[in-house]
Amino acid sequence: MQTIVGVLRGGPSREHEVSLKSGAAMLAGLPEERFAVRDIYIDRSGQWHDRGRAITPERVLRQIDVALIGLHGEYGEDGEVQKLLERFGVPYAGADSFGSYLAMHKLMAKMRAKEAGLLTPESRYIESAADSEVATHEIIQNFSQPVVVKPVGWGSSVGVSLVGGYAPVLSAIEKLFAEGAPAVLVEEYIRGKEATVGVVEGLRGEALYALPSIEIIPPEGDLFSYGAKYSGKTREVCPGNFSRVAAEELQRAAKLMHRTLGLRHYSRSDFIVAPKGVYYLETNTLPGLTPESLLPKSLAAVGIPFPDFLGHLVNLARSR
Repeated sequence: MQTIVGVLRGGPSREHEVSLKSGAAMLAGLPEERFAVRDIYIDRSGQWHDRGRAITPERVLRQIDVALIGLHGEYGEDGEVQKLLERFGVPYAGADSFGSYLAMHKLMAKMRAKEAGLLTPESRYIESAADSEVATHEIIQNFSQPVVVKPVGWGSSVGVSLVGGYAPVLSAIEKLFAEGAPAVLVEEYIRGKEATVGVVEGLRGEALYALPSIEIIPPEGDLFSYGAKYSGKTREVCPGNFSRVAAEELQRAAKLMHRTLGLRHYSRSDFIVAPKGVYYLETNTLPGLTPESLLPKSLAAVGIPFPDFLGHLVNLARSR
């Protein structure tokens, strides 16, 4: 008897289009001989759809055995859809609702990383738009320029910018609040090589298997921003051109953050490899699975077919 797998994609976030692509990759990659697949589309307003018709979450979730979440950003990675799946008792792959929320909140994730002994960029947390001017004065006085300005609670590097000087920093902060960011984090800019490492539970006989590191080489003068990720102009090298010591530290740190944040099944953590060491940036609990995404590239580098990975996620979800 086939397992009925519901693939959730779309969603009311700024990453709606990328989510559609991740979901499409899941739908195409799940082996037909093992799984009956349901394409569950969530539109930008949050309305659920099944087979082209609007439907309540409760009704469609009662018709599936397990869920794979292709959602990114708000609603998908912040724990909200996980709460819904937990309420209806539907097994799903990926972090639970609390782990998702914790990883998505960049400040709390950084605090956990520091407690675990990892290096992280110095930062200033700005809780509301009213604090923007005072915070900007402090940032200019205490941080070398430029600095990285990022929203707390958005994914895929949406809204991240590299700016320097009072007016540009203030403008970047105010722009994020105007666009609905719940809070803003300003970090010191660490110069070095950008890297990412995925980890998967229960793979190849290991409790937590670290995939090879990927070196990310964005266009000159750019961060690995949302635009750089999907423009096709960023180079990604797997395995990355890192020393053996740095490569081992990246894998150790990715495993450590997966455990420290209390995550499940799989995750991908981002780092900067600098002269002073490896700096932790953030963890993605539902990393992209589009053809351009990083996790599928690292799976391919070690000879793990994408359909096998998806089947493994379904098994992990059903075993919990």
